[in-house]
Amino acid sequence: MEENKKRTRQPNGRSSIYLGKDGKWHGRVTVGIRDDGKPDRRHVERKTRAEATKAVKELEQQREAKTLRKPGRGWTVATWLTHWVEEVAPLGVNENTMVGYGVAVRKHLIPGLGAHKLDKLRPEHIESLYGRMMAAGSKPGTAHQVHRTFRTALNEAVRRGHLGQNPVRLAKAPRVREEEIEPFTVEEVQRLLRAADDRRNAARWAVALALGLRQGEALGLKWTDVDLERGVLMVRRSRRRPQYAHGCADEKTCGRKAGYCPQRQRTNPETADTKSRAGRRAVGLPQQLVDLLRTHRKRQEAERAAAGDRWTEEGWLFATDTGRGTSPRTDYDDWKELLQAAKVRDGRLHDARHTAATVLLILGVSERAVMGLMGWSTTAMAARYQHMVDTVRTNVAEQVDGLIWRMGVPEDGDAERP
Repeated sequence: MEENKKRTRQPNGRSSIYLGKDGKWHGRVTVGIRDDGKPDRRHVERKTRAEATKAVKELEQQREAKTLRKPGRGWTVATWLTHWVEEVAPLGVNENTMVGYGVAVRKHLIPGLGAHKLDKLRPEHIESLYGRMMAAGSKPGTAHQVHRTFRTALNEAVRRGHLGQNPVRLAKAPRVREEEIEPFTVEEVQRLLRAADDRRNAARWAVALALGLRQGEALGLKWTDVDLERGVLMVRRSRRRPQYAHGCADEKTCGRKAGYCPQRQRTNPETADTKSRAGRRAVGLPQQLVDLLRTHRKRQEAERAAAGDRWTEEGWLFATDTGRGTSPRTDYDDWKELLQAAKVRDGRLHDARHTAATVLLILGVSERAVMGLMGWSTTAMAARYQHMVDTVRTNVAEQVDGLIWRMGVPEDGDAERP
């Protein structure tokens, strides 16, 4: 009789608290419907009625806030990230992006946080990982890449109900030092363009520095994408970094990674169409670049004639001396050689893209227009460049000052007057 008083039956769907035969207080809360159509009723167990009441209220609050994870066996960080990177992420992004995701997941996130239960992960755990990465020599930019990948992966876990809220959104990533993103100065750009003029595919570097196309976008251009009469270039596809599988009969016998197998076989196509609306875009060409591309076309026609039967016509804007598409690796090596030839500080090829974006912002081009030209999908990308504007603006001002106000340098034929 006493037990019945302590366990009063509640209407369907209402939470209940009762003292069990085991001497502990139990609470049950209906939080929704399971996949099989039955009520999803969660259970808590505490030593006192007050503790059970508090736990029931917490469940009810999570139910109202829609932060409860789905029932069933919980994910660990490792099992979720493995599932996400192998099954979910490839459905929505290109292979180049997947390369970055794979490195972040397999090299940093799973070794550093994989044993945690997904719903027990806290911002402090994530921040501790970033600290360990930095102590081991990783750059802040690498930590930011890991941070962005992890945030994307756990956003998907939240969306699917496997996680109540995303702890990565609360974690602080290391601050990226400004020098990690350093555009070239006006004088450096001029030296690069002068040095490029005597090299094959000279216009390739003008496209990088003036238009800010990504490497894959530039190498994916064909002559059919360029209208020199109208001065317009269409970005439609991107050249992919090659991925390989072993071509030998026995991988163990080969003893090498797939990319170094003598009989390796490429597993992905050379190019992929630009899928996003932001990436697929028309870009206006400055007249100087139009003239450079006309010169480039004449030089390529001369190479075609010299190659004869060795030429394979594939229509690439920046081709090899036999007409094939230029590989990203060859393009990277050419860039490094150009920096040395121009006696310009070492820099990433992506710094040329930073340079183009920064110059557009300095010239007062609207943020929305810059987004369209650069192929950005969010305004957050433009914000990443704003901190660089003052440095380059000062460089421009100094050059204008030196050009217009040449103190103490008389014009030809003029004498200094008292």
